[in-house]
Amino acid sequence: MGNANVTICGESYRFVGEGVITAMKKKKRLLEAALLCALVAVMFAAQVRGDAAEEIGRLAELMGWKAGTVVADIGAGDGQYAFRAVERVGAAGRVYATEIDRKKLGELRDEVARRKLGNVVVVESKEAETSLPAGCCDAVFLRRVYHHLTKPAEFDASLVRSLKAGGRLAIIDFAPRAGLEPVEGVPSNRGGHGIPEKIVIEELTAAGLKVEKIVEDWPEGSYCVLFGKR
Repeated sequence: MGNANVTICGESYRFVGEGVITAMKKKKRLLEAALLCALVAVMFAAQVRGDAAEEIGRLAELMGWKAGTVVADIGAGDGQYAFRAVERVGAAGRVYATEIDRKKLGELRDEVARRKLGNVVVVESKEAETSLPAGCCDAVFLRRVYHHLTKPAEFDASLVRSLKAGGRLAIIDFAPRAGLEPVEGVPSNRGGHGIPEKIVIEELTAAGLKVEKIVEDWPEGSYCVLFGKR
């Protein structure tokens, strides 16, 4: 009988009073567990990327994107949806990625530069303004962003201005859910963290858009409302 020291993923394990064969069997089981954890992490990361690809694929079909389409991702975050969108519209198209958070804006610009994407334009938006050029976009989408708007009427007017005649707007969001912290500063009719589908429709039709289609089975328990500009 003797002692055995084993190091796995930077962690040291000491088997006191174990025979070498017993210690090696335990080492094997620990290695197998570590490999399984690593595999699960890789699969989870791939699933996250796959979700972005799936949603953008559905949006592209729903909104009629093609090579040369100009798209805006409002509240682009880390840019994963904007970068998937640029794959769909190609070199002849353009994607505007807007953000209000300064840190995220810097990270987006760095990632666009790293990827050498000349047709992705990062734009700093404001509380009541997209900051997009008037009539610049064939398609605009907000993924789980609309319920964060503190000045929806003003922002909606800006969204409409950014669309070309015949352009389309997609709102992907979810109904209020229990257990989520309320969003500070939003209108009280949201009813919690999230927004009822009917409120989205009321506000954007009041801004001058027309509902074209409602998709209830969007991923992650969301809905998608497609609007068109007359």
